[in-house]
Amino acid sequence: MSVPQPTESDPPYLRGLNPPQRDAVLTTDGPVLVLAGAGTGKTAALTARLAHLVYTRKAYPSEILSVTFTNKAAREMRERVRALIGDAVEGMPWLGTFHAIAAKMLRRHAELVGLQSNFTILDTDDQLRVMKQLIIAADIDEKRFTARALSGLIDGWKNKGLVPADLGAGESELFANGRGGELYAAYQARLKALNACDFGDLLLHMLVILKTHRDVLEQYQNRFRYIMVDEYQDTNSSQYLWLRLLAQQRKNICCVGDDDQSIYSWRGAQVENILKFEKDFPGAKVIRLEQNYRSTPHILAAASGVIANNTGRLGKTLFTDLPQGDPVKVIGVWDGPEEARRVGDEIEAWQHRGPKGANTLDGVAILIRAQYQSREFEDRFIAIGMPYRIVGGFRFYERAEIRDALAYLRLINQPSDDLAFERIVNVPKRGLGDKAVAKMQMLARAEGIPLTHAAARILDTDELTPQARRALGNLVGDIARWRDMASSMNHADLARQMLDESGYTGALQAEKTVEASGRLENLTELARAMEEYETLGDFLEHVSLVMDNEAAANEAKVTIMTIHAAKGLEFDKVFLVGWEEGVFPSQRALDEGGLNSLEEERRLAYVAITRARQSATILHAANRRIYGQWTSSIPSRFVAELPAAHVEHETTMSGGASLWQANWSERADPFADVARGTGRGPGWQRAASVGSGFSTAPQRIVEARGPAISLGNKGRDDLTLGQRVFHTKFGYGVIAEIEGNKLEIEFESAGRKRVLDSFVTVGG
Repeated sequence: MSVPQPTESDPPYLRGLNPPQRDAVLTTDGPVLVLAGAGTGKTAALTARLAHLVYTRKAYPSEILSVTFTNKAAREMRERVRALIGDAVEGMPWLGTFHAIAAKMLRRHAELVGLQSNFTILDTDDQLRVMKQLIIAADIDEKRFTARALSGLIDGWKNKGLVPADLGAGESELFANGRGGELYAAYQARLKALNACDFGDLLLHMLVILKTHRDVLEQYQNRFRYIMVDEYQDTNSSQYLWLRLLAQQRKNICCVGDDDQSIYSWRGAQVENILKFEKDFPGAKVIRLEQNYRSTPHILAAASGVIANNTGRLGKTLFTDLPQGDPVKVIGVWDGPEEARRVGDEIEAWQHRGPKGANTLDGVAILIRAQYQSREFEDRFIAIGMPYRIVGGFRFYERAEIRDALAYLRLINQPSDDLAFERIVNVPKRGLGDKAVAKMQMLARAEGIPLTHAAARILDTDELTPQARRALGNLVGDIARWRDMASSMNHADLARQMLDESGYTGALQAEKTVEASGRLENLTELARAMEEYETLGDFLEHVSLVMDNEAAANEAKVTIMTIHAAKGLEFDKVFLVGWEEGVFPSQRALDEGGLNSLEEERRLAYVAITRARQSATILHAANRRIYGQWTSSIPSRFVAELPAAHVEHETTMSGGASLWQANWSERADPFADVARGTGRGPGWQRAASVGSGFSTAPQRIVEARGPAISLGNKGRDDLTLGQRVFHTKFGYGVIAEIEGNKLEIEFESAGRKRVLDSFVTVGG
């Protein structure tokens, strides 16, 4: 069927659309797949189609199911449709995200899956709390098999549409030696007892209902005359099955997406869903949107040349009427620091070339494959005074795992840093809760001493539970030992060892999630960054200056973001950095997913290049410092796949490799003797630290005691032997012995305990 040509009587929503876009709008009946390439105006076509269905009265607004992936996309679609057809959009109750629409349905049929209509939707923290309780109740080592790891598995099963009964032995083996299915079933039972569900349940429960209750399925099949889906390439199995069921009767389903931009497999997305659309819906019409309104011909040709190497795609050829522009520039540099310098220089030169105010920093983006890559650019931009923003995450030194590591390092450098101690005292979890910390804070305030000293002092008392004393003793001993090591050990190596021995890296490794892997990469980059500074103090001072240098909110800034976060955005000038084998494509992704992961990495490259409107520059370094060692790198295979006619190569191997050698100086250390102690006596506490994480550090036992400096051991003048006192934990008692500020008290209920005088009051 030919597409009707534009006429003067066309409604407003059809004006300005190109022929394929008009085709997507006017082909209303039957299954339709709109393959929308990057920058081809798919949102305009989608909203015009929605307006057309209402304007021509093919359906009432309440008879259209329109599904998006984000609340932002849903709001944008609603506003665009309102601009086209007015307030009729208010009658579209089924326009929203998958989860929002599924939640609305589930509240109407909750009793069919054992819930009440007022069920609670748990957030991530609540989910993890429930899972941890179940793991402990099942007598499983929660440190080895963490709640977060179980959460990732269960979320993956729900994304696949699997209930506990669907799991095979292979799936169950993925957690706690075959107990994954058992815990999944227990988790679901617990949620029903709480009248609660998590986000994955919203779709999963509705999928179960639609499969097992024919009357409910037919109700929604009759209700929805038309179904429209945005970003179809990002659907997971559960979403796919849910849509298929709803569309089977009328088959008036229009899915818009781009198989070349499917980059979220780690979230459960399956590119196969869009690839098999024609098989799922025989006779489907496929419409290709190929006219790009964003990028120059050189940029489009470069992106097309790379993605053409994928086999799992439906295929399309982007074109544009825009001027030719400059070829994509590929620059080879010596190392990572030179890469950051070169990008900074290129941006400054670009700013000065254009008319005043024309080339603004808001039009520049640096796209990275992994978050840790941002650090060198941040440091460089701070040095040259170039404002920047991090989109889709925190600045490098603001990330939680980096701030945790910095707190440990600050404490090693300066034992009086109470804020640092408060941050890490129970990170990773070591059983030191708020009450234990409050005890230390009370003592520190009463005696006017740092928290680290208060912690060492409180170990010889019964103020804390035995478990808390052991944990605190380990921490005090570790800090003392690390401080002693700092005088003779490379501070970057010390950071690596500290992160291992504290259990921090081990806790992240146990999570076995993509997010945890990214945090480990960031910690690796932190240690690498430390090698550039002569002392730990110099590095911490640098970090303080970086953190203090925040540009004005309304100032133009360069954008630094991951390629994943950049999807859907566009910039005048784009720098694509770290295009080396192992970095991009990611070696971890290739190891885990083989050819499928390689094709997704290539789709990432396609997305990255097509973010650029006017200029795209790709950089690769001959050397990278990985895990503290210089490693030779080769350019990404994607560089070789760029079509030569649209690329300009440049290699600048200036400034040879700079290897830093640290000069260490002795430092006065009031905690030094804690790690060196060999005897036992008043104030000593045995502390154990077990290496974990990346290192293979053996278990080591050290003797730890309070600092060998005066901590104000003078006791209170108002206390005497035989005096009746009150303690907030142990209740009433009588003082039996006094030794400085330490008291032996015979408590009425708790027996004889040793406490500090700061924790008692006279009377009662």
